[in-house]
Amino acid sequence: MNFIALTIFPEMFSVFSGYGIIRKAIEEKKIFVSAINIRDFAQDKHRVTDDRPYGGGCGMVMKPEPLAGAIQAAKDKLPSAKTILLTPAGRVFNHNLAGELGCCDGLILVCGRYEGVDERICHNLIDLEVSLGDYVMTGGELAAMVIIDAVARLIPGILGSTDSAQQDSFSGGLLEHAQYTRPQNFEGDEVPEVLLSGHHKEIQKFRLETSLIRTFLKRKDLLEKRPLNNQERIILEKWCRDIKKIINFNHGEQ
Repeated sequence: MNFIALTIFPEMFSVFSGYGIIRKAIEEKKIFVSAINIRDFAQDKHRVTDDRPYGGGCGMVMKPEPLAGAIQAAKDKLPSAKTILLTPAGRVFNHNLAGELGCCDGLILVCGRYEGVDERICHNLIDLEVSLGDYVMTGGELAAMVIIDAVARLIPGILGSTDSAQQDSFSGGLLEHAQYTRPQNFEGDEVPEVLLSGHHKEIQKFRLETSLIRTFLKRKDLLEKRPLNNQERIILEKWCRDIKKIINFNHGEQ
């Protein structure tokens, strides 16, 4: 899959591409990451990419001409790619959206700066606006890197195990189960015995239960938004009975 970032700081993507899973995926030609400098399409000798907003107000706005030129250059390289503007006003990025974007032929990621981009760019040249969340950053470069990382790891063959992406947090609507590694005893805290048993059915049951526990404690909203399968319902109903016993016992002592 091909990713092209449009930015006034292309050097940031050279650093990003040089480490970890992303570097390995690029070396194995499973993905391609490049950057186009928006300043190269500025129409003045000073390579200006921003100007004061019409109507007044604080800050600067990215000019349409350099952005349009950079987008067209990227489109010439990737005619069927989806063009995405990173902006706080966009659709909030999540695991499902990462999966959708992973089905695209390529992604052109427009990294906004300053107070935003000229609205005419949004109307005519952008396929989708995406936000990382309800906060504002100084630019879209870090958001673009997050999207590249999240989308790339869903591409078959990029992670070491074919099951890794399917077992990630959010892939089934739950947070990932609790993880343990060596040593078996860390400062008096032992690895759960079931994980040492070699009993795969019991291990899967333990992992599902810890996944439900972690989701309930950390992101209860996820449980409220998804249907439960029969095994999950049985586990939660058992919790309800156990909690009710504790409440009844303590009530009886008072």
